[in-house]
Amino acid sequence: MTVDDAYDACTRITRQEARNFYFGFILLPRERRRGIHALYAFSRLCDDSVDGADDPAAKAAAVRERREDVDRVYGGAVPADDPVLVALADAVRRFGIPRAPMDALVDGVEMDLTAHRYPDWSALETYCDRVAGAVGVLSLHVFGFRDPSAVGYAEDLGVAMQVVNIMRDVQEDAGRDRIYLPADEMARFGVTEGDILAGRMTPGMRDLMALQAGRARTYFSGGHMLLPLLDLRARMCVQMLAALYEDILARIAERRFDYTLGRVSLPARRKAALMVRSIARAIATRPR
Repeated sequence: MTVDDAYDACTRITRQEARNFYFGFILLPRERRRGIHALYAFSRLCDDSVDGADDPAAKAAAVRERREDVDRVYGGAVPADDPVLVALADAVRRFGIPRAPMDALVDGVEMDLTAHRYPDWSALETYCDRVAGAVGVLSLHVFGFRDPSAVGYAEDLGVAMQVVNIMRDVQEDAGRDRIYLPADEMARFGVTEGDILAGRMTPGMRDLMALQAGRARTYFSGGHMLLPLLDLRARMCVQMLAALYEDILARIAERRFDYTLGRVSLPARRKAALMVRSIARAIATRPR
């Protein structure tokens, strides 16, 4: 398998599994786009390790395999027939991607083996930072940056997007007996686990979701600080990704946060409009 073959496989995974991300990644130059596809394919592999109907022992074994994959990528012992690892190892070398956020990503995925409830935002934030903030930092190294403050902004954007994911997927996660909403905030608004697991939309649930929306917007504000620190093509990509998720958040709010109405998605025409708008905003942003 050639490196080009490996990257092509990662591109197919990204196009099939992450239509929203794929739209944003189109705006990157080819070399960086392929690096991002490799990162996405590995993060997808991590997610798949803990999803599905496999028994807990099998999921734990899959997470251990992902840790070993990271060892292989950074130790130069990648199997020649594994397209995701071949591409990822090349991206790590090419873009100087550090190991720490890669380990953090696996740590976050491992949390899904045992933590199906979160007592407060502090605990949930740790999860979000590992499964999404870490991916933001990994991606930042592919985008390229000089200002060290970019790292924190990339983490903020990743957390913001993960909070939107949590809001969008409340019903789907409940079907897997997972509740990614802070228990103390649920109690404050009189929302019970039974309400969520049964798919009941209550006034308290509406207020609880509104609180999460405000939290996501705060993190998006931090994430937008990243834009002036990137070159134009990376800036267009990040602006597009932020715009996609902010639009999903806006549509959730338009439904008055009723998660029982089904998963919010964006039609292709809307994504195209957001791309045009994102390109214009990125060009208008003054770099620093």
